[in-house]
Amino acid sequence: MKNTPLIRLSGITKTYGRGPAAFQALKGIDLTIESGEFVAVMGPSGSGKSTVMNILGCLDTPTSGVYEFEGVRVDRLSRNQRALLRRNYLGFVFQGFNLLARTTALENVELPLIYRGETASVRHAAARAALQQVGLQGWEHHTPAELSGGQQQRVAIARTLVTHSAVMLADEPTGNLDSQTSREIMDLITSLNRDRGITILMVTHEPDMAAYAKRIVHFRDGQVESDRHNGEGA
Repeated sequence: MKNTPLIRLSGITKTYGRGPAAFQALKGIDLTIESGEFVAVMGPSGSGKSTVMNILGCLDTPTSGVYEFEGVRVDRLSRNQRALLRRNYLGFVFQGFNLLARTTALENVELPLIYRGETASVRHAAARAALQQVGLQGWEHHTPAELSGGQQQRVAIARTLVTHSAVMLADEPTGNLDSQTSREIMDLITSLNRDRGITILMVTHEPDMAAYAKRIVHFRDGQVESDRHNGEGA
C-alpha cells in the first residue's frame, strides 16, 4: 500500500462521562499525517489538542471514528496490541521531562529497552549512542537533579531515539525552559526531523515554537479550525 499515509484519523470523537454530565472533547476529527512531517498542534485549553495526542499515542481510545497507523486500524486493536504499537513506533517527550529522579541519564534512556527485553550490553551501547546524538556525551552518569532543564529534555529526547521510534509525540516540549534553551531544543528536534526523517507531532501554545514546524494545525472546541503549511519551518 504505497500511498497509505502514516497516520489517518477519520471522524474521531471522544466523549467523557455519560448523560447530562457528558462532555464531548472531540467532535469528528479528520486528520492525515504523512511520514516525515513536522506538525505543530495549537489551540486554547480545552480545544481537544491534548486529547488527540493521547489517542495518537495509544494512551486513550476514541469513542467513535477510525484511527489508522500505516493502514492498520488502531481503534480495533486490543490493549496489548496498542501497547506494542506504542512501544515499537512511538516516542514521547513531555513538558515535565518525565525522568526517573534517582537514576542516571544512561539508565533513563535505557528504560524502553528494558521493556523490550534487550541485554544489558545492547542497552548500554544504544543509550550511550543516543545520548551522544543529543549532545550529552560525558553526562551519562548524572542524575536529573545534576542536569539543567535543557539537559533533562535532551535525555528525554534520547529516550525516544534509543528505540528508533518512527514518530515523536512532543507535548509542550519547551514549556519549562527559558527562551535560549527552548531554541536549542527546537533546533535539535528540527534536525531529527530533517536528518533522520522522524515524524514530529508537537503540541505547543507558543507561536515562535510552532514556527519551527512545516505545518500548523489549530484546534478549537473539539474540531480542526485550520490546517496550513508553514513553508519549510524555521
